[in-house]
Amino acid sequence: MSAALLTACVGTGGQQQQDNATIDSLQNILDQKDQDLNELMTTLNEIQEGFDQINQAEGRVNVLNQDLENGSARANIADNMEFIQQTLLDNRKKLEELQGKLKQSNINSGQLKQMVDKMTEQLEQKTQEIEQLRQQLEEKDVRIAQLDETVTQLQDENARVTEERNVNEQIARNQDAQLNTAYFVYGTSRELKDHRILVSGDVLESEDFDRDYFTKIDIRKTTVIPLLSKSAKLLTTHPEGSYTLLKDSQGQYTLRITDAYRFWSVSKYLVIKVK
Repeated sequence: MSAALLTACVGTGGQQQQDNATIDSLQNILDQKDQDLNELMTTLNEIQEGFDQINQAEGRVNVLNQDLENGSARANIADNMEFIQQTLLDNRKKLEELQGKLKQSNINSGQLKQMVDKMTEQLEQKTQEIEQLRQQLEEKDVRIAQLDETVTQLQDENARVTEERNVNEQIARNQDAQLNTAYFVYGTSRELKDHRILVSGDVLESEDFDRDYFTKIDIRKTTVIPLLSKSAKLLTTHPEGSYTLLKDSQGQYTLRITDAYRFWSVSKYLVIKVK
């Protein structure tokens, strides 16, 4: 009995150590998430503060713009415009860094991503607004030293970011389409053999099987496949319970996919032998 109690105590102690290790691991993950979130929020606040400063400087320029006869007004306009341009550049850099940190972090927050997207749109709108203000000042012969180069840089950055976003969106669309693309074919034994889909009783073992013979589908949209035959057998592997193979009123089979994710999880090719 003493030996049994000792064994039980040792076992309990070992389990307690394992539980403590698990708790420590989870706590480390939570601490890292808190740290990542604090850093992201700090950067967001800095960006918002930058926008507030831009709005204040823009207001000063608009006021000074009404008093160009004052000799110091032009110099003050120049200073404020250069400050605006530099702050816009700083905000863009911080936004890019923020997007990178958000991708690398373990934080999966749709709300946070929306905030970043909204600030990105705000940056682009503000850049266009400042460019219009610059053009208005030029019409009044108010030239800003080094401003043209900065504006060009901002426009180039806007074009680059827009192009990069369009490319990423296209890549995401292509990946999504590829992930949801599958192929099916049904035919008699002779037809499947003629197209090298069925060789010596094995399905899709030949590397040169006729891929053009298959029908391409979007698995999110195509869930019912009429087979137009009173005899049907799936030759490729698909999990049980993810489909039904039933006859209609005319005795012809129809394949109905009830769980598309599971059905296509083994193979994106479906081969059905009919008669």
